[in-house]
Amino acid sequence: MTLPTTGLGRTGLQVSRLGYGAMELRGPRAWGPPVTDDQAGTLLNTVLDSGMNLIDTSPDYGDAEEHIGRWISHRRAEFVLSSKCGCPRSAGGDPRAQPPHDYTRANIRAGVEQSLRRMRTDHLDILMVHMSPSVAVLRTEDTMAEMLALQTEGKIRFTGMSGELPHLPDHIALGVFDVYLVPYSPTALTHGDIITAASAAGAGTIARGAIARPLTPPASALPEPIRRPLAALHERLAAARLDDLADGASPMELLLRFLLGHPTLDAVLVGSTQVAHIAANVAAAGKGPLPPDVYDELRLRLTGPSTVPESR
Repeated sequence: MTLPTTGLGRTGLQVSRLGYGAMELRGPRAWGPPVTDDQAGTLLNTVLDSGMNLIDTSPDYGDAEEHIGRWISHRRAEFVLSSKCGCPRSAGGDPRAQPPHDYTRANIRAGVEQSLRRMRTDHLDILMVHMSPSVAVLRTEDTMAEMLALQTEGKIRFTGMSGELPHLPDHIALGVFDVYLVPYSPTALTHGDIITAASAAGAGTIARGAIARPLTPPASALPEPIRRPLAALHERLAAARLDDLADGASPMELLLRFLLGHPTLDAVLVGSTQVAHIAANVAAAGKGPLPPDVYDELRLRLTGPSTVPESR
């Protein structure tokens, strides 16, 4: 089955509508599941072999960048690579004990150089600011100037923001970011209008935190500020009674196809450490958005009757 593709906003990049979020390759030192080198290699090559050509990662994701460099850098021409900046580089490299994010020009440049070394590439297709700092912080630290300098040098091709409310409208108003990575899932549709606004401004739009986390209860080992909201999303999804809408499809398929129905969303990131999950996700995305009646009923169950459905 061939994955659908689309243009990523004004970038001119052609990306698969299903992208791979590499956070799941972070490993135990970043609160992740154990991932062997061979497992990571098989998984990443399966991602590319399946037709997924958008891979998103971050220095914050433990071992993920090293795995990408080790296992698929020789296939670099086959995928669009996105990573983040502003991430702290702690002594010893333990993401669980890192200082706050740092958006100074020096740290932006050092982080990009580190990512390029780890992933064994000479450029990032997209460099996104991580953790949604305010415009005031970006201006104080001169963050955007350093990103543009890196772009001029050819070390990055396009700029992006991995953001969320309340700062995203201000980010869009700046007009400097080519791509937006925003939280958007069937259980958290708050950013749907932001996706529309970013697209109207000419930017590419990618959804993160889309599906996998709410499907199962969060691990008890997660820090409580992270675990609590994930648990609430899981409970809301369980209350939606998906089985009688699925018509034999898995909940994952139903939710992924629901997200693909957003009219101005370019791509959805889904992460996994299991090859079988990759195959199932590709098969689901290949079917395209849900039929309108199923979409509307699922949206109603997840958000309540007061919500006006988005046009599709």
